[in-house]
Amino acid sequence: MAEMITLLIFACTLTICIIADIPVLIALFLGLMYFISYAIYRKFTLKEICQMILNGIIEAKTILIVFSLIGMLTALWRAGGTIPFIIYHTLALIDSRFFVMFAFLLCSMVSSLTGTAFGTVGTMGVICMITGKALGISPFHLGGAILSGVFFGDRCSPMSSSALLVSELTGTDIYTNIKNMIRTSIVPFIFSVAFYAITGYVNTSSIISTDSVAIFADNFNLSPWVILPALIIVILALCKYNIKVTIIWSIISGVFICLLFQKMSIFELVRCLITGYHAENPKLAILIDGGGLVSMVKTMAIIAISSSYFGIFRKTKLLDGIKLWSNTIAEQTTNFAAVLIVSTITAALSCNQTLATMLTYEITNNLVPDSEQLAVFLENTVILISALIPWSIAAAFPLSTVEAPTSSIIYAVYLYAVPLWNLFVSYINSRRYKRDVAF
Repeated sequence: MAEMITLLIFACTLTICIIADIPVLIALFLGLMYFISYAIYRKFTLKEICQMILNGIIEAKTILIVFSLIGMLTALWRAGGTIPFIIYHTLALIDSRFFVMFAFLLCSMVSSLTGTAFGTVGTMGVICMITGKALGISPFHLGGAILSGVFFGDRCSPMSSSALLVSELTGTDIYTNIKNMIRTSIVPFIFSVAFYAITGYVNTSSIISTDSVAIFADNFNLSPWVILPALIIVILALCKYNIKVTIIWSIISGVFICLLFQKMSIFELVRCLITGYHAENPKLAILIDGGGLVSMVKTMAIIAISSSYFGIFRKTKLLDGIKLWSNTIAEQTTNFAAVLIVSTITAALSCNQTLATMLTYEITNNLVPDSEQLAVFLENTVILISALIPWSIAAAFPLSTVEAPTSSIIYAVYLYAVPLWNLFVSYINSRRYKRDVAF
């Protein structure tokens, strides 16, 4: 009974904070106080509780290190012209009649390279929305395609914080996970491309003017060399190098690009690494500002606090009742269906992707003994479901950034297609297994 009361109070606190627009970190900190109180109620000493919290945070140390590196890297990709180069040269190649489809593809490409949904929506997402509106396309359609695209790479890029989180939680190799994620999303991806091509078709000129992105050419040296940091990520990822080593090499190349091609001073470079890139041109700043170590502090704080929960959960067995409930669901349906249901609940209650992922893992890790299968289950459920919850940060931030209506979630078909397709496959496999056992 005490377990349910504690979780209910935590859920209510999160809900109130979202409604009152109170920072989610405050809600998470209050949650930590609730869980500490529960541990005290269970007769654990303060020393034991502190050790639980420390153990939880230590488990996340690799994620925290990688997040700090990603923050610096995304700043360098902005300052060095890597992201402007990608946007400037790809937008000029597309057919505007299928712009909604290309908005999905372009956001998918940039999110795969950068590994960040929020970073992608602030660059390519904004460009696609501005250009699409100029072509007379509804923000509803553009918002759905952009939301789908920015979470394509957030799900399966070696640079993705969510992919790294799942890899760390499950103790699996991130490149193996990416291979499995690509395999399980081929059909949904093809369906999404076809859907956006058919439903988003507009009768307009087939040529898009580069005027909307000319500001990049005016403010950056867009030499082909500036794409080098992105190429390093792609090449080393294909060679399955350690992700920290891969990012460090990209950072090193980005430093040289900034110094040699964009003529930044050492002081400007150091400031950029810490506080992010900040353009002097106000119009350019709207499109490209961001990144830096500071930009990751909030996310790292969420990770640290959320991780401390799990040190307490494991020792106090606070989630055992919910685990038993998820086992019952799995017996009546499939393991994937159980993970999907749990992830929907945790995403709705936690209001952020990181905590939802950690809660779903903690509740369902006993259902799927194969850690690689569990990793792909998490990526195909909670990582995407979080972006379908209107009050979740994963949905609210991207849509507000591109000024799309909340109803655009309905048009984000890729986010539906992946879990629904894998749910269908799980039922087919379950029937096949039962039939084989019967014979």
